Amino acid sequence: MSDFDWHSDAISPTSRIDENYKNTQNVRRFFKEHCGEHFKFNRPFMRWMKDNVGVTMGAASKHWLKQQS
Repeated sequence: MSDFDWHSDAISPTSRIDENYKNTQNVRRFFKEHCGEHFKFNRPFMRWMKDNVGVTMGAASKHWLKQQS
């Protein structure tokens, strides 16, 4: 079990998605910073996040951007 707090811990591109991942305002701020102000959670992306434990947040950002093109 991870001690990472998705609500308040600092998130970086090397932070790894863990089994306790949550779509929080802290996560939204990270994605807005790395993907742009147009970032929005959608169901397919939220499912992708839950299904990709171990992937970095940087890779998640790239995945989201790729899905927008």
